[in-house]
Amino acid sequence: MPGANLPEQIELVEVAPRDGLQNEAVLLPVAAKLELIGHALGAGARRIEAASFVNPRAVPQMADAEAVCAGLPQRGDVTWIGLALNRRGAERALATGRIDQLGAVAVTSDAFAMANQGQTSAGSVEEAGAIIALAKTAGRSGQATIAASFGCPFSGEVAEDRVVAMAARLAAAGAVEIGLADTIGVADPAHVARLVARVAAEIAPLPVRVHFHNTRGTGLANVWAAIGAGARVIDAALGGIGGCPFAPGATGNVATEDVVYMLERARIATGLDFAALIAANIWLGEIMGRQLPAMVPRAGPFPPTRAAAA
Repeated sequence: MPGANLPEQIELVEVAPRDGLQNEAVLLPVAAKLELIGHALGAGARRIEAASFVNPRAVPQMADAEAVCAGLPQRGDVTWIGLALNRRGAERALATGRIDQLGAVAVTSDAFAMANQGQTSAGSVEEAGAIIALAKTAGRSGQATIAASFGCPFSGEVAEDRVVAMAARLAAAGAVEIGLADTIGVADPAHVARLVARVAAEIAPLPVRVHFHNTRGTGLANVWAAIGAGARVIDAALGGIGGCPFAPGATGNVATEDVVYMLERARIATGLDFAALIAANIWLGEIMGRQLPAMVPRAGPFPPTRAAAA
């Protein structure tokens, strides 16, 4: 059984098809994106960030969002998430008829909000509220992520009080979940534990989701700290790919394989099949033409399988 303050189960959101691919140089065709999604489904993922509905000139990797959505399998047990930074993107996502949940983004600093979505921080909160309202009107749900929750690539440190206040506003706007994103991978476990605990207390009973990048090698430690502080939903990307094209130095997400290994070893269930994730990692590495950042597939499973030990 997990220790004190640790849950028996954690929900993982697979973000490789969107956040994983958006910062990669390789432009995958629709068929390959759908195959990536198929691998995630086969491994047990049941919440998947399928695409973002943004300006294709700014993020060319997401130019085919509608085509990807058209190819999504009809499954009642899967929540398909579409990211939207403004009302126009939200309308595009809803028009596909395939998106179950809109993901809105609010940004803690004016500098990054302008770089990321061409609006002020306050404007991003207002727009996120409008996106959530559009989702509700369409009979869908809306969640919100607070980008640069632990530090801004342009302005530096971010006040915790500001993040907590933004979370409260987004919760009041009807978000079903609030995500805290370490967009540039600067968070440390102590900061994570403190901020997650504060936000969880502020928005209860809504769940806190966390989104970490492993830019400085603290990603898994931050996941563990967040869970201990009350986070119950974790974003992760197959292979540890991804990053933010508008945040200098933002590198890959925490790898789904690594997160699942850590949690399952700690007897915290994820519902994902580790062997299927390793197979997906091998496939994705071949598609991307490089070794992926995820660490566990390089070392192999533990205890070792008979074949691996031979």
